[in-house]
Amino acid sequence: MIDPDTERLLHEVNTRGVPDIERIPLAQARTDTTMMDMMASLAQGPVPPPPQVGEIREIEVPTPLGPVAVRLYHPHGDRTPPLLIWMHGGGFVLGSLESADPTARELCAGAGVLVASVDYPLAPEHPWPEAPEACHAVAVWLAERPAEIGFDPERVAVGGDSAGGNLAAVTALLAQQRGGPQIAFQLLVYPMCDMVGDHPSMRENAEGYLLSASRIEWFIRTYLPDGADRTDPNVSPIYAEDLRGQPPAAVITAELDPLRDEAEAYAARLSAAGVPTELTRHEGLVHGFLRMGGLSPRARGASAQAVASLRAAVQAGPNTNSRSASSASGSWKA
Repeated sequence: MIDPDTERLLHEVNTRGVPDIERIPLAQARTDTTMMDMMASLAQGPVPPPPQVGEIREIEVPTPLGPVAVRLYHPHGDRTPPLLIWMHGGGFVLGSLESADPTARELCAGAGVLVASVDYPLAPEHPWPEAPEACHAVAVWLAERPAEIGFDPERVAVGGDSAGGNLAAVTALLAQQRGGPQIAFQLLVYPMCDMVGDHPSMRENAEGYLLSASRIEWFIRTYLPDGADRTDPNVSPIYAEDLRGQPPAAVITAELDPLRDEAEAYAARLSAAGVPTELTRHEGLVHGFLRMGGLSPRARGASAQAVASLRAAVQAGPNTNSRSASSASGSWKA
């Protein structure tokens, strides 16, 4: 059953006629705040400010594709915390350091990690493979500078939500293919893992839950150049031939998300390859719940679970994840 607070948002979206990003100028889509304003207006009581962190600074990381801006969120206290390299969502087309800021703060403060939020190049100006190549290059550059940046080189994680979850998974694959950097953990929140497969959730949740099947296809067509192979593992990580040796993972999904089944199928493939994998499905929630905490206590709890999974994995050290899976209404093996 859908979360009642999320249902209120969906009703408002349908009633107000929120602009369809596929049909408005891209520049407008990248600056439009209609959805965030709507969530704020529906929030019950004042929305709490994002948590405070020890220090925030921006650096520019040189990559073969040009400089990439990275915003560093340092936690209080720990001088050599774990490092989380975070890739924001937005269908490879939208999103920014600003849109990722609340989540980055929550991950930093809640998990006690140094978050490196990556402003990777967006399509269509920068089509695939520029985004994953940039993310991997940033990971390599950061991993080589633990003393300069200030983190524990044995506890480097990657993570992201939606398209960012795809980029995090691909960064982990590229790191294994290219001999580095060493990744200790991956946090994949409702990731896009299969740009080919016709999974049941893509049909069941095709319309009415914010992220539609048609919008997903628009994102994919905008991201990929003509003739790109959608089964390339660096496009769709679920098609990787061998996932053995991938870092432990937490895969987090939402019941009413078109991407639910492909993310859960990727978790199952990781687990079958012997990768410690925690899979959690949040019942009644939709894609994008990380940004809905001010609207929905259930979404806030789901975000807190993502933070807790990260903290448990990286604070305990590498390769300590349990190979388990859970949901809001039960447990199962990935």
